[in-house]
Amino acid sequence: MRPQVHPAFAPPLPRSFFERPTLQVARELLGCRLVRVLEPQEVPGGAEGPVVLVARLVEVEAYLGPADPASHAYRRTPRSAIMWGPPGRAYVYFSYGNHYCMNVVAEPEGVAGAVLLRAAEPLEGLEVMQKLRGTHDVRQLLRGPGRLTKALAVDRRFNGWDLTQPGPLYLAAGQPPARVATSPRIGIRRAADRPWRFFDPQSPFVSR
Repeated sequence: MRPQVHPAFAPPLPRSFFERPTLQVARELLGCRLVRVLEPQEVPGGAEGPVVLVARLVEVEAYLGPADPASHAYRRTPRSAIMWGPPGRAYVYFSYGNHYCMNVVAEPEGVAGAVLLRAAEPLEGLEVMQKLRGTHDVRQLLRGPGRLTKALAVDRRFNGWDLTQPGPLYLAAGQPPARVATSPRIGIRRAADRPWRFFDPQSPFVSR
């Protein structure tokens, strides 16, 4: 019997997965695993070797290009230029002066689009995530975009990072939800009625 591959080391999703319409990518990111490999010095209190953190995505939001007034790509700026591609890269920015948000660039290169990672279920490395967040509340660990990045030690260093390659941060296939629910996006004023928030309605880790 062949040994099972540890789920954290499943191969990254290919670039072709992200090189599709943003709404399709957003929906199909649900259930995928976000893998973060920490070096010993990145682990609170240290570690003897690399530590693997894995989280299953349960909530995302899609943001399009110039036709979406809520998107950073509504106007092309040096910050939002990354949303025009190449697909499969991370778009990480500092939000409201207190936390980072992580997005995944979608669409063929030259077309703006990105998916905000809003919430996830912890699968591997729970104790380290708790230390990074400073809480033992498992349901709240990755419930919200700022909490997600803090629990996985994702910051501006990863802006532009290629998530389709093995390394300290990448996305891998996982277990899709039995059903995908949609709603308007959260915390925005413009284009607030567009149902571009996708989530697993059976997950207790969804932010709302």
